[in-house]
Amino acid sequence: MQVAPELLPGRRPLPPGDYAEASAHATTIVTLRTAEGVVMAGDRRATMGNYISSRDIEKVVAADGYSLVGFAGTAGLGIEMIKLYQLELEHYEKIEGASLTLNGKANRLATMLRGNLGIALQGLAVVPLFAGFDLDAPSVAEAGKIYSFDVVGGIYAERDFDSIGSGSIFAKSSLKKRYSRDIGTDDAVKIAIESLYDAAEDDSATGGPDPTRDLYPTVWTATAAGSKQIDAATIADVARSVIATRTENPYG
Repeated sequence: MQVAPELLPGRRPLPPGDYAEASAHATTIVTLRTAEGVVMAGDRRATMGNYISSRDIEKVVAADGYSLVGFAGTAGLGIEMIKLYQLELEHYEKIEGASLTLNGKANRLATMLRGNLGIALQGLAVVPLFAGFDLDAPSVAEAGKIYSFDVVGGIYAERDFDSIGSGSIFAKSSLKKRYSRDIGTDDAVKIAIESLYDAAEDDSATGGPDPTRDLYPTVWTATAAGSKQIDAATIADVARSVIATRTENPYG
C-alpha cells in the first residue's frame, strides 16, 4: 500500500493559470510602534476585480495574548491561514507550557507562507503583517516589534511602522508625516485611522470610514497588559473626528 498525501483535496495543485480574479482580496493594514507596545489597524473592504465583495471583513486579529496579525491578499486563504496560525500558537503553548518568543512566532508565520508558495505564484497570494509586545525585551520602550513578509516567506524586522496592501503606499506616506518614536497608544490609534482614511482617498480597494453603515476600521493594541481590541464606539468617535477635520480642511 502506498501513501500519497499530495492527492488529498487540500494538497492538489491548481491547473495552470492565474486565479487572482477568482477570489476576494483584502487590503489595507497598518501598524506602528508606540511607547507602550504596538498598534495595528485594518480597513474593512474586500474587492473582487472592480467589485466590492465585502464591506465588513475583519483583517486584523490577536495572534495570541501578546501579538497581532493582519493580512492582505486572497481573503479566503488569509482567513484560513490566520486561524491555523492562532491554533498552532495555542497548541505550542499547551504542549510546551510556555509561549514561543516573538521572533519564533514570526518565523513560524514565515514557514506557513513558504508552504503556500505554489498557489501564491498562481495569483492566490497572502501577505501578513505581524507585530507584538516582546516580553523578553530589556525595557518597555523596546518591547514593541514589527515584522513584515514577502510572498515567498521572507521575513523583515521593521523599525517604526509599516503597511501592506494596495493602499500601503498612501498609508505609509501618511504615517511618515505624523509618526514619532515617543508616541502614546491613543495618538497612535488616531494616526493609524488617519492613514487608512488617506489610503482610501487614493486607492479604490481600501474602504474608508462608513458612518452610514456604522463601519469603521478594526484596531488592536499589544502592550504589557496583553492584546486588546479597541472598542467600536471609541473607533467610531476617532473616525468621526478625522472626518470632521478633513471636512474643514480636505487636504490637511
